[in-house]
Amino acid sequence: MPEPILKIRGLNAFYGDFQALYGVDMDVAEGEVLAIIGANGAGKTTLMRSITGLLSNGPGQIAYHNEDIGGFRADEVAMRGLAMVPEGRQLFPSLSVRENLMIGAQVGRKGPWDLRAVYQLFPILEERKDQASTSLSGGQQQMVAIGRALMSNPDLILFDEISLGLAPIIIKGIYDALPGIIGDGMSAIIVEQDISKALAVSSRVYCLQEGRVSLEGKADTVSREDISRAYFGIE
Repeated sequence: MPEPILKIRGLNAFYGDFQALYGVDMDVAEGEVLAIIGANGAGKTTLMRSITGLLSNGPGQIAYHNEDIGGFRADEVAMRGLAMVPEGRQLFPSLSVRENLMIGAQVGRKGPWDLRAVYQLFPILEERKDQASTSLSGGQQQMVAIGRALMSNPDLILFDEISLGLAPIIIKGIYDALPGIIGDGMSAIIVEQDISKALAVSSRVYCLQEGRVSLEGKADTVSREDISRAYFGIE
């Protein structure tokens, strides 16, 4: 496997006195699509928040391009080329579609993603560019959230529950767009409840169970029995 661009070693994460992650080890290679699966409360969103600096963690636990980013703020992490499409989309309701997209560009990184590229990927957003973002359907709002992340021109993009609450036809459209998003060598981490979809688009998969890695392997070789044991903690 190529040299990892993201290295996680012994990651522990806390909310106050509550520990949510226990010694998580994980790698993401350049151009790799990694799937993270697990039941509700397994620690998937906590992992995403830790990587992107939304949840503070200690030094020496997360390295990106061989730089220790463990103590960095979220904006400092974004400036180094990580972006997240958060669970629930978290758009700014007072801003238009275009204005929400432009927030991603404030990072100031150079790259292929600008308004024109995002509109080519999701043409409906150009049609609705002057509308309030929250007036859109759930699927269209997810497109805005993805476009906003892409506008920062990341090297690694994180999708937290990419299909949550969306109709199957909308989910299919978003997954159909993925090759156009990551086809230029961008790396991706996809947190997904739909295990079949997660395995179909990823090269490797990690399963979290109660804050610990319970399974790691190639997406095309792990068995359903292995996943069931790791997912539910069945011995």
